[in-house]
Amino acid sequence: MGGFLGITSKKDCILDVFFGVDYHSHLGTRRGGMAAYSQESGLQREIHNIENSPFRTKFAKVFDEMNGNSAIGCISDYDPQPLLIRSNLGNYAICTVGTINNYEQLVNQFLSFSGGHFCTMTGGNINMTELVAAMINQKSSFTEGIKFAQKMIDGTANILILRDDGSIIAARDRLGRIPVIIGRNENGYCVTFESFAYKKLGYWDEKELGPGEIVQLTPDSLTVLSGPGKKMRMCAFLWSYYGYPTSNYEGVNVEVMRARNGAIMAEADKSKGFHDDLDYVSGVPDSGTPHAIGYANACKVPFARPYIKYTPTWMRSFMPTNQADRNKIAKMKQIPVHELIEGKRLLFVDDSIVRGTQLKETVEFLYQHGAKSVHMRSACPPIMYGCKYLNFSRATSDMDLIARKVVMELEGDEGMKYLHEYSDGKTERGKKLRETICKKFNFASLDFQSIEGLMEAIGVEPCKLCTYCWTGKE
Repeated sequence: MGGFLGITSKKDCILDVFFGVDYHSHLGTRRGGMAAYSQESGLQREIHNIENSPFRTKFAKVFDEMNGNSAIGCISDYDPQPLLIRSNLGNYAICTVGTINNYEQLVNQFLSFSGGHFCTMTGGNINMTELVAAMINQKSSFTEGIKFAQKMIDGTANILILRDDGSIIAARDRLGRIPVIIGRNENGYCVTFESFAYKKLGYWDEKELGPGEIVQLTPDSLTVLSGPGKKMRMCAFLWSYYGYPTSNYEGVNVEVMRARNGAIMAEADKSKGFHDDLDYVSGVPDSGTPHAIGYANACKVPFARPYIKYTPTWMRSFMPTNQADRNKIAKMKQIPVHELIEGKRLLFVDDSIVRGTQLKETVEFLYQHGAKSVHMRSACPPIMYGCKYLNFSRATSDMDLIARKVVMELEGDEGMKYLHEYSDGKTERGKKLRETICKKFNFASLDFQSIEGLMEAIGVEPCKLCTYCWTGKE
């Protein structure tokens, strides 16, 4: 998905931006970049490939190559950024987080009247951030340009701009699907995706931007250029999976939400008379772990870690682009604790079940090491739709999703009319979905968190949350 951070300060801020951007490494795997401004050097920029190396290793020399009291940086899943732009609005650096579904239409529209051009990358693709900049530059001010871009984009775009006067402009997506949070200290301001990043750097909470809100920051001021809209559709999946445990969104801490979510699932199971015979409750590491701790605490079954992920060399199992390589790495990372597996009845909680490829291999791995039974719980409802707004679960086809694939196997196209029933474990179709996945993956039992349970765990008004990947409702 990606994340960004920027600082404008009375002091040189390169070190802080370096650490702050590194704290977003869990959000992206392909590119990292930083841009800075100083009166002596003007705008500077560096971008590196981080597919096989952490951000901090590629930018270790940035302190010798960059300087400035204002800087921005980003972690990106796709396009190289920040970009340096020269336009009618002046010189600036820009980075974005989100996705643009109608980019071909916007590119053709721009080229048809501008007589301009875009740089193309391998395969002829256009950098999405360059497209956003092109739309911004069609207006006479950054505020009007950003509002125009947000209006035209089908998708999501959080925008961070570093101007050639050292000020920073930050804009949250018009429906607020992902966060933009402002921190402050005695020397200036920090804008970030993850709130814990600026707290570690000595900033305190100042402001969380509302949907579509645009602000300009200098070391001495925060100016609202355009106020927030009334409609919000914050991504609910941030709390379940993408967000870092120490972050807060809309005042709700991620780790606290996950533990509460697990407890709600445990209470639901308890009402059905389940988990009397379990030996251990465990989490599919890492993001499933806090959900599992909440589950274990609520049902009074011991929490344990029957296998440990070996992460010093491969932090994330989906870093390689090839699925077979990802599966191999995931398998190599799983180190069993035999005493906690052999002859044991285990219940695992995962943050979600998307395609299920790696989860199936994990269950086989547990049985190979002597598990008596493996029960599975998903901390969110069955994923029925590939996300249109962020880069999570953006598959070639919705049929890559295990829940949709099973529905197609059971009823074909007719089943697509009843996806809401398949999501609900109380219905006959919902029970059949769970039974079928159980057989495929050799689970002793399977259930998913309900949409109502998830909303309760988050605690934000449901009308302010995006649940498209589960419900198909925008």
